[in-house]
Amino acid sequence: MTESLDILVFGAHADDAEIGMGGTIAKHAQAGYRVGVCDLTEAEMSSNGNAELRKREAAEASRVLGLSKRSNLGLPDRGLEPSRSQIEQIVAEIRNGRPRVVFAPYWVDRHPDHVACSRLIEEAVFNAKLRRYMPDLPAVQVEQLIYYYINDSGQVSLIVDISEHYQTKRHALMAYRSQFESAAAGADRVATPLTNRYIERVEARDSLLGQAQGWTYAEGFALKRPHAVQFF
Repeated sequence: MTESLDILVFGAHADDAEIGMGGTIAKHAQAGYRVGVCDLTEAEMSSNGNAELRKREAAEASRVLGLSKRSNLGLPDRGLEPSRSQIEQIVAEIRNGRPRVVFAPYWVDRHPDHVACSRLIEEAVFNAKLRRYMPDLPAVQVEQLIYYYINDSGQVSLIVDISEHYQTKRHALMAYRSQFESAAAGADRVATPLTNRYIERVEARDSLLGQAQGWTYAEGFALKRPHAVQFF
């Protein structure tokens, strides 16, 4: 049995986790926590790059962030749905990793795959604790399900100071050259919102969120149920 994860982050595509919470991942990994990322799809429908290139970029970003584990379930890009088969694969990932905390994309986003991923993870986290569901794998009770923002943000319930780790987040995002490099940088590329200074917009968002707390950079998160904090 492999060593348990402290944190398991799910994304529809490689780069989702880095955009939304790359600084938080780096902060916890550098503090000695075991952090894993699971990409649901190979992002084979991406306008730029291809599945093999995206895997190499994800491997480089994982190295930069200091991840303990990265996996890819190979579910269909633009085909995520709350089917029994897809939920079971995610439940198996949770039970094998046994994380204390799971992160998923915020449930409102302009990209339908991010919304579908959010719903799938919520279903899987619930099913993972049921001992009679997939009884061949021991049930896992996740302590908290937290949602990170990719494109669209709502009410921020939690905020994390990532000022000291922002350079790491930048380097992790820059690993995804196929997605964020200007469309004029090579052949067989098309312009997308990601190739139009997208990383700069992410940085501006993180800067604005940090300023509200007197920090240089921050990442925000949402909750659907109360998060327990012990003051004493």
